[in-house]
Amino acid sequence: MATGKADDEYDYLFKVVLIGDSGVGKSNLLSRFTRNEFSLESKSTIGVEFATKSIQAEGKTIKAQIWDTAGQERYRAITSAYYRGAVGALLVYDITKHPTFENVERWLKELRDHADANTV
Repeated sequence: MATGKADDEYDYLFKVVLIGDSGVGKSNLLSRFTRNEFSLESKSTIGVEFATKSIQAEGKTIKAQIWDTAGQERYRAITSAYYRGAVGALLVYDITKHPTFENVERWLKELRDHADANTV
């Protein structure tokens, strides 16, 4: 008799978006968290991709649906729709590329413009 839940069974579902400039490591954060993989040769995300990971906490199954958004300016119109329904956002920048830190304010503004007011 199996006691675990199937992949599609969960108690809570949380959508989180990864945002930030192109090349800062959003896709590698996603693949490390969801599949425990890391690639030095990762390519830029085109549009939006997502992956899920379920974790157990206090007897509940919590499913994280993590969306990896493209950092390039040309995809801004595509990705803005994916902020809807997100309960959280992880803003990523590269400490070795100061311009990516300088763009944090612009990313915060975009998040505030497109996400629900309660997104953290």
